Amino acid sequence: MTRSARIRRAALAAGACTAIAATLFTAAGAQADPAPLAAPDIPVSAVTADLDQLQSIADANGGNRAHGQPGYKASIDYLKDKLDKAGFTTQVQEFDHNGSKGYNLVADWPGGDESKTVMAGAHLDSVDEGPGINDNGSGSAGILEVALAVAKADLKPAKHLRFGWWGAEEYGMVGSQHYVSSLADADRAKFDSYLNFDMIGSPNPGYFVYDDDPRLEKVFKDWYATKDIATEIETEGDGRSDHASFKDAGIPVGGLFSGADYKKTAEQAKNWGGTAGKPFDACYHQSCDTTKNIDEKALDTNTDAIAHAVWELSS
Repeated sequence: MTRSARIRRAALAAGACTAIAATLFTAAGAQADPAPLAAPDIPVSAVTADLDQLQSIADANGGNRAHGQPGYKASIDYLKDKLDKAGFTTQVQEFDHNGSKGYNLVADWPGGDESKTVMAGAHLDSVDEGPGINDNGSGSAGILEVALAVAKADLKPAKHLRFGWWGAEEYGMVGSQHYVSSLADADRAKFDSYLNFDMIGSPNPGYFVYDDDPRLEKVFKDWYATKDIATEIETEGDGRSDHASFKDAGIPVGGLFSGADYKKTAEQAKNWGGTAGKPFDACYHQSCDTTKNIDEKALDTNTDAIAHAVWELSS
């Protein structure tokens, strides 16, 4: 073999080794960092079935599900039973307010890095005046069905997943403040994010996204953009729902809102449909906030957006 032939053979062998190594490296990298799984579609029929149950609970307990009233504890029991059967580890946290016992429900999905916890939450209580089906049965049922979808998929998230339902929000975020204040500083530092969902099925709906944290805002806005749905920054509920308890503790927060007693503008009606000059929810904090006070399309869309965020942020 000539010297030039030996050089050519050595070069070919080196190239082959390099190609094999590159292939192995690429395969190993792909295995170590797989693409996030897509979230499932959440059937709106399942969410409305939960709202029917919350309506029935209110009907059987004086017409409401308010803090200190039997309808609220019955609402907690209904959710806890479904979550326990799905394999969540649940905890009912008690607190006192205005001489009445209050309750938070916290549900943890097994696995995931607890030093990076993603939490979705919603207040479960209504006002005394009515059953609170949009405010906030809608957010409560939405995250319940997302949690049940996590269990059905046997999701193996990289980050730890937690869901929470808060009591006495209508008295000033009492339940969520109690939960956050009960956490040690080290436990607060473990939160990757907290997502809040307070009213997601308003009958004259808007599509509002919290802008408190750019990373979390982008997760939602990008998803709505793929659906050709315009969004706006959420301002009506600033500081008025449970995300404030987490934000004040330095935890990144995000969330969705479909509007309360502010009136829809002509431009918003052009973008979203519905009626300009009318409130997003004319039954806000009234007895007419029943199962008839829900826009199913908004409820469906927003629940799917929640699922997307939970899947993406926990991967």
